[in-house]
Parts: sequence; C-alpha cells; structure tokens
Amino acid sequence: MKNPVALASMNDYSKDLNLERRQKKASIWKALFRFSTLVGVIALTILILSIVNQTFGLVAIQDKHPRTAIISKPVDDLSQADLIQIIESNLSKNRVRTLDREKPLLERTHRDLIALVENEVFQQRVVDSYPLLKSIFSPAEFRTRVAADYPDATIQFKSWFSLSFITNSMSNVPELAGVRTALLGSLFLILITILVAFPLGVSAAIYLEEYTKQNTWLGRVIQTNIDNLAGVPSIIYGILGLAIFVRAFEPLTSGKLFGVEGANGRTILSAGLTMALLVLPILITNAQEAIRAVPNSLRQASYGLGATQWQTIWHHVLPYSLPGILTGTILAISRALGETAPLIIVGAATYITKDPTGLFSNFTAIPIQIYNWTTRPQVEFRNIAAVAILVLMIMLLSMNAVAILWRNKIQKKR
Repeated sequence: MKNPVALASMNDYSKDLNLERRQKKASIWKALFRFSTLVGVIALTILILSIVNQTFGLVAIQDKHPRTAIISKPVDDLSQADLIQIIESNLSKNRVRTLDREKPLLERTHRDLIALVENEVFQQRVVDSYPLLKSIFSPAEFRTRVAADYPDATIQFKSWFSLSFITNSMSNVPELAGVRTALLGSLFLILITILVAFPLGVSAAIYLEEYTKQNTWLGRVIQTNIDNLAGVPSIIYGILGLAIFVRAFEPLTSGKLFGVEGANGRTILSAGLTMALLVLPILITNAQEAIRAVPNSLRQASYGLGATQWQTIWHHVLPYSLPGILTGTILAISRALGETAPLIIVGAATYITKDPTGLFSNFTAIPIQIYNWTTRPQVEFRNIAAVAILVLMIMLLSMNAVAILWRNKIQKKR
C-alpha cells in the first residue's frame, strides 16, 4: 500500500511542473505580443518619417522668364497699376480674359497680383528639391549640385504643406497644385457612404440578431453571405458598382430623371453608393457583435415590465450597443476613405479642376490624387503626394476623433 504522504507530495510536484510550463508558455506569448507591437510601432514611425522627409526640405527656385528683363525694382515695391500693366503686357489676351473672368484684376488685392506676376509672368518654378534629412545633414551637396545645374537659381527651405495646398485645385505645376477638389470629393463620398450604409447596416444587424433565429436555414444563408462579402476584394465592388449604379441606374445616378443635362452615370452618387456596398458587410458584422454583447437579462427585464420587442430594441438594446456600433463605423470609414480601385472603375477622374457641387457632379478623391502624383517622374510631385497623404491622415484622424468622442459621451450617459 502506497504512502499517502508520498502520493500527496508527488501530486504537488506534478502541479508545480504544470504551473511552471504554463508560466513559460505565457511568457513566450507575452514576448511575442510585445515583439509584434514593437514591429507595428517601428513600421508606423518609418511611415511618418518618410512622409515628413518628403514634405519639407531645401528647394532650388528659378524664374523661367528673368525678371530683370521685365522690371527694374523688387516686385513688392510695384503698385497695383504697375502689376496689372505687367500682367496685360506679358500674357496673351485669352489668358488675361480668363484671369479677369475668374476675378477682375482691378478687384484683386496687392498680394494676389504679386502671386499672379510670380506664377504667370515670371513663372517662378522649383527646378530641384532635396528631402528634409539630407537638407539637415548634407546641405552642401545640394548647393553644389544646384550651382552646377542651375547657376541662376535661389536656394531656400520650403514647406510643401501649406494653406494654399488645401485651397488650390489640381495643376500640372507641382508648386501650384492643391487638393481642394479631391478633398471635397472625399468628403462628399464619405457623407453619402455613411448616410446609406449606417442605417442599412444597423437595421440588418437588428433583424439578424433580434428577429431571425440563427438555427434556421434563412438565417444561416444570410449570415454566411455577409461573412463572405466582408472578405471580397474591393475591386469586385467596383465592378458591381459599374454594372448597377453607373449603367443600369444611369437615369437616376446621372440626374437625368431630375432634369440634369450633360451628365452620365459616372458621378459622385454612383461612387458613394458603391462605397456603401463595400463597407456594408463590415458595419453589419460589427453591429451584430455589439448587439450580441447586450445582456439577455436586460431584454427579459424590459419584457417583464410590459414593453414590446421593438420598444425593448429601441430603448434598451440600441443605446447599450451604440458604442460598439460606432466602433465598427470608425473602421468602415477608415477603409472607405482610403479605397482607390472601386473609385477608378466607377469613373473617378485623375485630373479635374472643377469642384463637386452636388450628387451628380464628376469627382475625384484624395487617394486617386495621390496615385496620380506618385506616377509622375518629377521629384516635386512625390513631395506633394506626401503632403496629400498627410492631409488624408489628418482627415481620417479627425473623423475618428469625432466618432470616438461621441462614443465616449454615450458610454458616460449609459
């Protein structure tokens, strides 16, 4: 007969060994998680540094038409009448009429007229540029290169990120180009996407979680399709949008039913509806998880007090699950804001200077503009592409911040 004391000591020893193994496994996984987080932080840091490196730096500026042959004193010392005379004398009549139609020269400020003379008459352009890190650590190399290639150029430090970049429209000249049209297009797209996808996604999630039993064949079929659609490549949604919204529903999406002339189905409305389809599975899945997390006792208490199923959903389930639903909305907005392939297929323009004015306008978006600039061979276009990425990140963070603050406010009230 075995000694009970010996058996007890063996069991304790075995438990200690199992505990030690579990602790070793836990420490390994903890180290793996820390390493993964570190890799993500390093990758994000490199991304931000590369963007900032292209956004600032030394540039070489040179006039295409030497100003000494046109004026004899600094341009800042010229009067408004002198500036207008220089513009009318050195530009073609058609160009002067175009500028006058945009805003009469006599009504422009002194600063605006100086900018016109610099850009239109002298055509001051950036002929070479240097990234920020090299501008800090090896500026002499850049000065030597510029002196050899552009002896008449002036070297100065330039920030490509400026207010004029936000307010200017697209241009073939990098230093005159801006993202105003693309920024407005992205805002229109996100607004249409949210207005269409949010109510549809939440309604579908409520139906699936509260009204349809998951063990029925209909519930299983719908749920399986939603899960599969969440993983479909975005370009497939672009092809779907092209077939349905651009071609099949062209009278509606082009505005012909409402008397709009000259438009086709490749409008901002078609793009917004396509992006709504793209993010709809994400919204539905996240809303389902948020609704599923609501304690069932809350529903039973509501029913016990005589509330109907809809009253229970509207007054108890939705307020409790809304923070989780908003979290899914943030993820959906982030994906929609950065998509490019569906927009190209449904008709986003790579070069457009006319701002969108309604649902039936032609459009572009910031990701399309970034793609367009990165394909250009000039280094300066890569600089403004980096600035556009910075604008896109600020826009995304701002929208997410608003949604997070709203979510936190709701959680405090709950």
